[in-house]
Amino acid sequence: MAKKQAGKRAGGGTPATVALTGAGIDYTLHPYEHDPRAESYGLEAAEALGVDPARVFKTLMASLDGKLVVGIVPVTGQLDLKALARALDGSKAQMADVTAAERATGYVAGGISPVGHKRSHPTVVDESALAYDTVFVSGGRRGLDLELSPSDLIKITYATTAPIAR
Repeated sequence: MAKKQAGKRAGGGTPATVALTGAGIDYTLHPYEHDPRAESYGLEAAEALGVDPARVFKTLMASLDGKLVVGIVPVTGQLDLKALARALDGSKAQMADVTAAERATGYVAGGISPVGHKRSHPTVVDESALAYDTVFVSGGRRGLDLELSPSDLIKITYATTAPIAR
């Protein structure tokens, strides 16, 4: 992976790129032409970037026992809410309201990055991410992905890993 930090490039950054740059974490930006008609933003990103969809991860917000939490899973699967609840020692998880997720993260649905939220949320990365040298996540807007090592993703989000995808 080319080690580049977007904060030094023209065009400004997103809260995600600002957070990564501030933490000294290497990443590569991958912009692509977003089609608003795409059924799956994650699969669209994998195709546009020419990468294995199993390396592209989506950021999903859930409500666990009334508190917002984050699950990061491959775009090829779904978030297993029971597994997420177990991973965070909770009892019941359900998908968060889109408006609540946008408000809590500062991002628009379909472009929610796991990095640079307004507030920190308990986060779990699906353990499948550890099989790759690098993974792709949203860069903070539709049509922009970040490539970084799974260990750096876990570090910057204070995440744990668990089998939370199905």
